[in-house]
Amino acid sequence: MIPPAFDYARPADIAEAVRTLAEGGEDAKVLAGGQSLLPLLRLRLAFPELVVDVGRIPALRGVREDGDTLVIGAMTTHHDVIRDPLVRRHAGLLAAATATVADPAVRHRGTLGGSLAHADPAGDLPAVVLALDAELVAQGPRGRRTVPARQFFVDYLQSALEPDELLVEIRVPKADGWGFHYEKFQRVAQSWATVGVAALVRRDNGHIAEARVGLTNMGTTPLRATATEEALTGAGDPEAVARAAESAAIGTQPSQDISASPEYRAHLARVLTKRAVLTAAGMG
Repeated sequence: MIPPAFDYARPADIAEAVRTLAEGGEDAKVLAGGQSLLPLLRLRLAFPELVVDVGRIPALRGVREDGDTLVIGAMTTHHDVIRDPLVRRHAGLLAAATATVADPAVRHRGTLGGSLAHADPAGDLPAVVLALDAELVAQGPRGRRTVPARQFFVDYLQSALEPDELLVEIRVPKADGWGFHYEKFQRVAQSWATVGVAALVRRDNGHIAEARVGLTNMGTTPLRATATEEALTGAGDPEAVARAAESAAIGTQPSQDISASPEYRAHLARVLTKRAVLTAAGMG
């Protein structure tokens, strides 16, 4: 289909992008890799009067260290996230989960920041940054502000970004020494996850000392399986992990669609959580 008409701007730097967004107001949309916005435009599900293309801003790309934190530019592509040595060394869960996103063509164009700002609970990466306790940095006319991942995803396809704010970077605490795994079920290759589970596990003396479990597509936002996280503390064998995983769907509100019923999604959450945690803990 043919998208509706809109004005187009390609700012050269972050400051110009923020000014352009502010001038466009609520009728402006940011174009990053285009893997989320362009389909909405073609299907006429979005009607922006102004599209602000931030794809040519060098300051929005790349990965660097800041002490115990990785700073990832919002326009860093999935492909570059997967291959980056710092991400692979200090945030392996992010690299592993990103490698499961869609297909190579999408991963070469799609961006980490674009995926997160889109705030689709069926997307793989929102649950991952939630499990990683990441922070997202937005810049607008009033300056920069940092939003914890647990506060960034507000509702279905809604983030904490104001209309005149641009997501500029993602700050990921280094997870050295943590085991990790991303497990998901999808009806066909390259489709959205019916359910996904991002697991991080830190062990001490053979037992799980701390666990974080992020859930994909189990509500209108990505979620943490807090009941399971608490139950995993002290677990030292597969049977204890399996018991903890039975709590994975507590507090969730999975949707019903052509892919699955809420009951089936809850079942998947329990099964996939068990698999993801066992693998992350080295018990699988």
